[in-house]
Amino acid sequence: MARTFLLEIGLEEMPAHVVTPSIKQLVQKTRKYLKDQRIAFDDIKPFSTPRRLALKITGLADKQPDINEEVKGPAKKIAQDADGNWSKAAIGFTRGQGLTVDDITFKELKGVEYVYVEKHIAGQPVEEVLAGLKDVLTSMTFPTMMKWGSYHFEYIRPIKWLVALLDDKVIPFQILDVDTDRITRGHRFLGKDITLNNAADYEAALTEEFVIADADKRKKEIKTQIDRIAADNNWTINIDADLLEEVNNLVEWPTAFAGSFDDKYLSIPDEVLITSMRDHQRFFYVLDKNGKLLPKFISVRNGNAEHIENVVSGNEKVLAARLSDAMFFYEEDQKQTVADYVERLKDVSFHDKISTMYDKMQRVAVIAKQVGTALGLNDTQLADVDRAAHIYKFDLVTGMVGEFAELQGVMGEKYALLNGENANVATAVREHYMPISADGDLPATTDGAVLAIADKIDSILTFFSADMVPSGSNDPYALRRQATGIVRIIRAQNWHLDQNLIETAIKAETDANVAPDLDQAAQVNAVVAFLKDRIKVTLLDEKTRHDIVDAVIAGPNTDLLDNFNAAKTLSDHQNDADFKGSIEALNRVLRLAEKADASKVKPVDASLFDNDSEPKLLAAVNAVAAKADTLDIPAYYEALAGLQSVINEYFDATMVMDKNEDVKNNRLSQLKQLADLILRLGDLNQLIVK
Repeated sequence: MARTFLLEIGLEEMPAHVVTPSIKQLVQKTRKYLKDQRIAFDDIKPFSTPRRLALKITGLADKQPDINEEVKGPAKKIAQDADGNWSKAAIGFTRGQGLTVDDITFKELKGVEYVYVEKHIAGQPVEEVLAGLKDVLTSMTFPTMMKWGSYHFEYIRPIKWLVALLDDKVIPFQILDVDTDRITRGHRFLGKDITLNNAADYEAALTEEFVIADADKRKKEIKTQIDRIAADNNWTINIDADLLEEVNNLVEWPTAFAGSFDDKYLSIPDEVLITSMRDHQRFFYVLDKNGKLLPKFISVRNGNAEHIENVVSGNEKVLAARLSDAMFFYEEDQKQTVADYVERLKDVSFHDKISTMYDKMQRVAVIAKQVGTALGLNDTQLADVDRAAHIYKFDLVTGMVGEFAELQGVMGEKYALLNGENANVATAVREHYMPISADGDLPATTDGAVLAIADKIDSILTFFSADMVPSGSNDPYALRRQATGIVRIIRAQNWHLDQNLIETAIKAETDANVAPDLDQAAQVNAVVAFLKDRIKVTLLDEKTRHDIVDAVIAGPNTDLLDNFNAAKTLSDHQNDADFKGSIEALNRVLRLAEKADASKVKPVDASLFDNDSEPKLLAAVNAVAAKADTLDIPAYYEALAGLQSVINEYFDATMVMDKNEDVKNNRLSQLKQLADLILRLGDLNQLIVK
């Protein structure tokens, strides 16, 4: 008979951002536990609110299936003496399995006979297995943990009640001083305690006590209520998915309502108003049908509509106070110039082991010039990037950013425009932070992209030079995110950036007398490897074949765009009929070229050739080398793959490791020339070709 089981852990209110990942973790751990315990079931339905994490498991089997297990014991020579008598080892082994020596059989394994017994294990009833879910609950981990009372046990919040109900029967276990029961709790203010007669009653019983336990249903209800208010007022509401998720995890019985604020605050930039409402108050902002911000908001109460006017009034007062502060900062900030703020950055630390923020901007201006010049920016673009680089952090010392840190860059753009900076400069000031997350939006302008790359290169390079390199999961300065930003921008813009450019920038900093008191040059290789590792992560996330990724990343080519393009090109050709043959030919070159003594590698001497395949290979390689700089990676691969027949002909006719030292070194020099070309794609020996 299929059974239904309810598991609920009741808690003090959890932080909203913890609720969803926690219920997912509980489902995953429970599913694994039941699988490991060989308990069949049909489905696990999750429930979650700020005060509870719960599961309803349906279709549970009555018991574990019985199993017959073959257990291996000691070797026969240990189990029996020369006369065939059973040793203590054999007797102890069988006793430990609940059997006797009469149950022993012998089986040979790798030429040695061992003792075996057949053990019958009766399946446990489901009641006994479910009691073990206590360990599942106590094994859960959370971003922050706390203790309470005199207990050493840590959890996200104190445990208030436990429900473990198999159909109509309580499954007994205890966590600290809380025993499992059939009593759950309704809404903190509107509901009361509920005694559940059966596990199947859970969701309906909670609804009667003002708790929508199904998070998806609750979210749908919130959206429906917001849409209804918007339709009634002819408003447009852009329901932010992250905000909806957060609000959903703050309430058990949602009631949406609309509020307003004074029109005068509309003189503040929309970004400030939206940040105040969305990020600080968890309000949904309101637009008219033309997309213009209105002095309205929608919020969600954890309760019903009784006395909702008091709730509206209270929320309006809180928002008015925030907006009043914002208006004050906005007006006060405009009393100083960009130059005033830049001067103040001389006293603001970027990091106490590196430099001030002002000094960082001087370095970034130098790096940005090197990057912009390498990318072929015109004089106007270079001038705009240079101006932006010399001011781009100024808004950090404004009152508005001090109060609303989320607006750094955004307010920089606003204030730059108000101070007469041109739009390109102002936009670059905003875009230099982008992307602000691993998959966030990228700069839309060339100037912004160059400044973003320069800023991130400086951060990574200086932190590495100050011996603050990310390790394991420890990355306090978000250097991995910044490195990911660099490689994403380069890929999106189709720009080439390599180790030489970084080295040139460091030299330019020294020449301009703005270099930090750190050995940056010593860290260039490590920084490039760090960037290439971000490429590796990106490619693997895109399901690129592991061996292709390894080949590209292991190669000596430090051009990051080449790395991306090489991985794509190899992936595009991996199923070609001649792919295996081409790669094997190129790899044979790479392997033999490794035998070349660097001190003996010289220009190829045609007078030392002794068969027709040698000049033929030289001519073919020279032809590829002559046009290599003009070829993109797909065409470059085609050119190298086209050498397959001439390479094979060469090896068929030529003994590279000739007894004549001069001939041998000449042939190795010829192969080294070709190997250097091949390595632009990567270390192709890493490829698996069968």
